[in-house]
Order: sequence, then structure tokens, then C-alpha cells
Amino acid sequence: MNFLDKIGSLIIGTGQHVINVLALFFETLFWLAIGPFKKKIAKRDSIFFQMVFTGIGSLIIAFFVAFFTGIVIAMQSAYQLSRFGANIYVAPMVSVGLARELGPVLTALVVAGRVGAAIAAELGTMKVTEQIEALETMALSPVRFLVIPRFLALLVMLPCLTIFADIIGIFGGFLVGVFNLHLDPYRYITFSFKFMEWKDVWTGLVKSVTFAIIISIIGCYMGLRTKGGAEGVGKATTLSVVTSFILIILFDCILTGIFYFSQK
Repeated sequence: MNFLDKIGSLIIGTGQHVINVLALFFETLFWLAIGPFKKKIAKRDSIFFQMVFTGIGSLIIAFFVAFFTGIVIAMQSAYQLSRFGANIYVAPMVSVGLARELGPVLTALVVAGRVGAAIAAELGTMKVTEQIEALETMALSPVRFLVIPRFLALLVMLPCLTIFADIIGIFGGFLVGVFNLHLDPYRYITFSFKFMEWKDVWTGLVKSVTFAIIISIIGCYMGLRTKGGAEGVGKATTLSVVTSFILIILFDCILTGIFYFSQK
């Protein structure tokens, strides 16, 4: 019975968290839609600061992850394709693979580890030091002034980072194709975009927008429900990153299945 009690409490607790996360998401959409007609949602410099922190601050790590990923894909695919004398097809494998799958997923994981953790830690610290309660005492919505800037920043900057990662990853594969496989540079570039279609690009962008919503909402939710002082902040930060990682992979699988079966 103790085992069944634990299973039941786990299911109920998980369901309650799902409901609370959805409630935070819809409240965020409410302030995005209704807020501008009432008062300013948040200061513009706050949103701009979050965009700089989210996008510009993540450029370097996104560059290295995408660059070396493109190199690895090119080397691994060349190892197999060289047996059939089809080295030139390394180019479309790198470009399409990055645009549809690896670009948005790896970029989202990087941003979740860096930005999602920072959001949870910052809001968690504000929660345990009672700054959130101070806002509520002044009849100010924490969602309006704390969640909205981070939500908008990720919604704008993560797709931009994904496009940047795609370009850098293709460039990494280009270096392998030209200097290691001795392919003609013009032919490599031609083949890279010959087999890439517009749907490959917007598939990755749809995924990146979904991942941006996940990272921002989960990070803010974990931060706003933090308890227990410094130890609670650490737990909230860790749980935010782990949950974001799991949901990113889960929704990537779901969206890939939707796009796959819709194209048949």
C-alpha cells in the first residue's frame, strides 16, 4: 500500500504541476493580449536587457556547439558515403540535418542550460527574499513584470539563435568537405541548398518557438514556486534545467512525428 500511495501521490503531484504550468502559460498570454490596452506590460529596457542576455550572451556557446556539430556530422557521414563514392551528399546531410533537427534541438538545450537556469535562479532568489510578495502587496502582477520580458525575449531570440546555429553548422561541414574531402566549394554550397526546402527551415523554426515557450515558462514557474532559502533556489534551478531538457526532447519527438506523417 505504501508503494501504491507513492505512485498515486506522484501522479497527482505531476498532474497538479501540469495544471499550474498551463495556468502560468495562459496568464502570460492574457497579459500579452490584454495588458497593452490597460497599462504598459513592462519597461522596454527590461525586455531589451533580457533579449541581450538571452541572445547576444548565448552567441559564443551556440557558435561552438553548432560549429563542431557540423564538423562531426560531415565526418561521420563522409565515413559511410565514401564507401559508395557519394561524398558530395555530405553537403545536404549536414544542411538538412541541422535545419530540421540538430540546429533547433541543440540550441534549445544550450539555452535551457544557460538562460533557463538563470531565470529560475533569479526569480527563485526574488521569491525567497519576499520581493515577489512585495509586488503582489502593491497590486502588481509578477507575471506582468517578471515573466513577460523573459517570455518575449526567448520567443524572439531563440529562433534567431537557431538560424545562426544552422549557418555556423553548415560552415563547419563546408570546411570538412572542402579541406578534408577535397570537394569543389561551389559544388558543395550548391548541393547544400539544392536538397534543402523551405519546409526544412520552417520546421526548425516551429520547433525553436515551441522550445522557447517551454524554457521560459518552466524557468519562471520553477522560480516563482521556490521555497526553502538558498537550498530551495538550487533545487529549483536544477529542476528547471532537467524538466526543460526532458520536455524539449519530448516535444521534439512529437513535432517530428507530426511533420513526418503530415508529409505522407
